[in-house]
Amino acid sequence: MPRAIKILDRRLRHGDLMAQLVIWQLAGATADRPHGLKYRLWCGRAGLTVVRYDNETGKGDHRHDASGEQPYVFLSAEQLLDDFASDVERLTGWRLE
Repeated sequence: MPRAIKILDRRLRHGDLMAQLVIWQLAGATADRPHGLKYRLWCGRAGLTVVRYDNETGKGDHRHDASGEQPYVFLSAEQLLDDFASDVERLTGWRLE
């Protein structure tokens, strides 16, 4: 079985905030990942999550913040990154570059 290929792996720091953005291209689409991507986008401080987008097996696309977990409608990788960056800026004031 072909392996997933990591297409994005960024780690950023801004003061006490950290962000990790990781996206893999899967060998093919799955029921949980019909777009063929696996991802984990996280921003937090001192090990605590401010916002996270991911699509772990069995849960599909979703996001987490202080209010809990909500479904996320995946449109494209570019939109995913834009939505994550917008949440980071809205919740922390940090504009990801």
